[in-house]
Amino acid sequence: MFTHVTVGANDIEASRKFYDAALGALGIDAGAGPDAKGRYWWRTRMGAFAIGAPIDGEPACHANGGTIGFAAKDADAVKAFHDAGVAAGGTAIEDPPGPREGPFGTLNLAYLRDPSGNKVCALHRVG
Repeated sequence: MFTHVTVGANDIEASRKFYDAALGALGIDAGAGPDAKGRYWWRTRMGAFAIGAPIDGEPACHANGGTIGFAAKDADAVKAFHDAGVAAGGTAIEDPPGPREGPFGTLNLAYLRDPSGNKVCALHRVG
């Protein structure tokens, strides 16, 4: 459904460090960049994710109620995403990493805020 997702960052280097660590724990290569607009891009065969300063020159801010989910290969990768993200300047939010029961079955989840306040998670579907 999506080709790419881009979020704003106020401190590009802090955000790049966070995403290199957190996404690296999911097996995603380090971000490429910066491009001509100062953005960094993480690409997989399934799509792309980018960070950058807002093009309108205003400060970056996070979406209240917005979450960006990254696929994890297993529960260990979910925990690794969480731990690497916290070590690289992210903030742990919600419940600790682990399984949650819901209408879609059991999901292993970990939620973080990046250095600019964007809410991100790693998700592994059990079974």
